[in-house]
Amino acid sequence: MKSLYETIAFHIQKSKSVAVLTGAGVSTASGIPDFRSSEGLWTEDQSREFYMSKDYFHHHPIDFWKRFKSIFRIKLLQNYEPNTVHHFIKELETEERTVFVITQNVDGLHGRAGNEQVIEYHGSLNGATCPHCKREYGLDHILQKGTPTCSHCAVYLKPNVVLFGDAITTHDEAEQVIEQADMLFVLGTSLQVTPFNLLPFYAQTKTKVIVNNEPTDYDHLFDFVIHEDLSTAIQKLESHLG
Repeated sequence: MKSLYETIAFHIQKSKSVAVLTGAGVSTASGIPDFRSSEGLWTEDQSREFYMSKDYFHHHPIDFWKRFKSIFRIKLLQNYEPNTVHHFIKELETEERTVFVITQNVDGLHGRAGNEQVIEYHGSLNGATCPHCKREYGLDHILQKGTPTCSHCAVYLKPNVVLFGDAITTHDEAEQVIEQADMLFVLGTSLQVTPFNLLPFYAQTKTKVIVNNEPTDYDHLFDFVIHEDLSTAIQKLESHLG
């Protein structure tokens, strides 16, 4: 009789298209804090949702950027590197298998790991946009001043992350990816955030796997459920994939 990990590895080897939903648990091994677990930063201080909102940015841009850079450790972004889990997801890509990553994470590490198809569902910390002329700026520009401004318009830049009150513009694309994939992985997310937590419903006929260090309210949707440290679970799975 095959073990749980052997069975999941068997399904991976059969698959031609894999959709992977990732959350903060994927990035914690790189030193990036988990914002939404039972011990995450958002539960530690709910007022952060108020300060990280579209309205607060528009009314108090200077204080917004001060808090934004502190909460998201902006100065440390260049020090973070992809970890075992990021590299595992990249290694799933083969000539015969396409991998689509849909991530809640805003750290850009999936791209740095080399994944070719990444939907940054909540945007990216690595850039900002001028609300007036729509020019985009990278992390170096963001770090130059306490409150970054557009060099053309002198308008305060808005970070390229989805703030509270912003619309999710990538949901339809993510939904289509999941509908087309023949396997769904959910890694390192407690599925507490709407509408991201609705995405697994679009994979009703697929092989569905969730790996998270604690139970979620959506575990019943999955064929295979693993509650274990994510890096440890991935190492076990890799050993069966060869």
